[in-house]
Order: sequence, then C-alpha cells, then structure tokens
Amino acid sequence: MNKDLDMVLYGATGFTGTLCAEYLAKNLEPTKWAVAGRNSSKLEKLVQSIGVDVEVIVADADDVEGLEAMTARSKVVLSTAGPFHRYGSNLVAACVKNATHYVDITGENFWVRGLIEKHHEEASKKGVRIIPSCGFDSIPSDLGSFYAIKKAGVPISRVESFHSYKGEPSGGTLETMFSMPNVASTDDMTDPFLLNPSGSVTPEMEKNSKDKFGVTSRSEIKGFGGPFIMAGANTRVVRRSAALSELMQEPYGVNFVYHEHAYHASRLSAIKGIFGMAMIGVMLFSPLRKLLRPMFRQPGEGPSKEVRDAGWFDCKFILETADGTKLVSSIRGKGDPGYKVTSKFLAECALCLVQNADELPGGKNYGGV
Repeated sequence: MNKDLDMVLYGATGFTGTLCAEYLAKNLEPTKWAVAGRNSSKLEKLVQSIGVDVEVIVADADDVEGLEAMTARSKVVLSTAGPFHRYGSNLVAACVKNATHYVDITGENFWVRGLIEKHHEEASKKGVRIIPSCGFDSIPSDLGSFYAIKKAGVPISRVESFHSYKGEPSGGTLETMFSMPNVASTDDMTDPFLLNPSGSVTPEMEKNSKDKFGVTSRSEIKGFGGPFIMAGANTRVVRRSAALSELMQEPYGVNFVYHEHAYHASRLSAIKGIFGMAMIGVMLFSPLRKLLRPMFRQPGEGPSKEVRDAGWFDCKFILETADGTKLVSSIRGKGDPGYKVTSKFLAECALCLVQNADELPGGKNYGGV
C-alpha cells in the first residue's frame, strides 16, 4: 500500500489539536504530514498561523469514505478529536482497515474496551498499533512504570505512583467528563481490569487491585497519598500494558499490582483531597450536571499561554520486589500537563511510530489495541 504521508493530525483545529500542530510545525522536518478535520476554513487558518505548508484534508467523523481515503494515505494518524466515543470509532476502524497506526489522547476506557473487542485481533494480524491514551493520561503512569521496572532489572510485584501537578482543564476535557455518566456503565467504570486480556487476571491480582480512595502515608517519598482523579483511567492502562508484556514473555512480575494516588505533603491535605473528589463525583453523577455544565469552559476553550507555561507535573513511583525490597523512581516535566505536555506526548508517540517502529516492544510487525 502506497502511503505518501507520514502522519495526519485529525481534530487539528481544537484547543489541544492546535497546540499539537504548533509542536509538529517546529519539530517535524522533514516528515511529511497533514492536518485534518471537518471545517476547511478553520484548517486553512491553522496552516497559515503555524507557518508551515502542509496539506489540508477535510473529513467529518461520520464520513466513513473520507476517513478511509485519508487513512489509506498515511502511516500514522494522531487524533485530538474528543470526546472519542462520539468522534473516534469510525476513524479507528478506518485505520485498522488500511493498516495505519493510530494514537490519541482519550481517557474514555469504556470506549477503549470496545476498540479492543472490535479491532484487537485484526490489528494484531496486520501489525497495526492502535494506541489510545497518549496524553497526560496515561503516558507518565504507563511509561513511568515501564521504564522504572526495566531500570530495576528484577521482577516487580507491586508499583504505586503518586502524582502532583499544576494545570487547568480545557472545555474539551470538561465535555468528556460531563458526558461519561451518560454513556459509561457503573460496571465499566469500577472494573479494575476493564482493559485486560481474557485470562490475564489471577485471584491474587483481583484481591489486591481494588480502587483506593483513602489516605496512605509513605515514608519513601516523604508524603501522603490520596484519591487521584485520573487513577480510574491510568490504572487500567498500566494493567493492560503489564498483561500484554507478559504475553510477549516480558512480565513485570508475578501477580503484578498497580495503584495510583495524588501526592500530598501533609495528611490534612490528603484528607481535603478526599472531600474534593467527593464533590466532583456529586457534580458529575447528579441529575444537576446538565444545569452545571454551562458554568464551565466549552469545547475549544482552554487555559491561557501563561497558565500553560507555568504548569508542571511530578510523578513518583514506589516499586516493590518479591522479597519486599522497595525502590523509588520519578518522572517530571514542565508545562501544563493536560495541554502543553499532552500535545508533545502525542506528537512524539506518532513520530516514534514513523521513525522507530522496529525498536518498539514486539518489533516492527507487532500490532493490536
């Protein structure tokens, strides 16, 4: 199949898509890429603003023929067009059909579960990598755990991560959060192994992997852990990665367990975090959410450049070996994690698939969701 484009950025005119386009424009020479979406005039304005002569492709999320024509030309598609349960399914199907790698920034695990059921087998046979959750959820958690375990060089039975950050949500993120209770079942949202392959969960893992909402004190990091708003998304991704690694004969450890917390410097701060999470839960899952939604940012709106530049994130990992030895690792970065950092993560994931596919776990012909 002749593919004349290295990558296509889909959803390029949204808030995060624009940031990703700006990053690609500065960092991708001589890669050949294009921007895509449903509004040609907005796409043309974007191309003018980033100062790079790239192709514009018009394809609506419901335009199956247009999406198939687009994916037939590209080696990789990176998508920022969320909520993904509304706008991503036809695009992923087109990518699998045309043997095109795919990356996105979703945190909608119930939707990812559907992708696994529909496309994992075919993508595996074709050597197509469908990789959701390549933003702040869940790159630091997933790669942070992966590289910490590789660095340790011994089987790891348990990893706990502790996250702190400074940043603000965009309208697109808020739209996804408010829409989740309408489309995701309670069973899906509470299943610790929602994304795991069949047969990959032992009774010991099931016993020790229930979501945590309390306060924990950890001397290894001189702080406390409390409930983390992104843990429900990130933990499922890490557990799937661990299971897929085991299928490739590279297990993280026997009965591997992963948990995630928000980091707090004091117990009082962690307790306050519990109340904060409870308030968010009430807001998102109460019948009043439709009345509350207009009070917050709308899709296309997001934090200012000053806020994005002032942001940061810090993730600490405590690894435990089978004999109880504990190791500490960390990953940190500058910039608003949800937008400045996420756009960079997504772009680099796509670039990795274009330039370094042979070096990835599983090799060049590995595929799946």
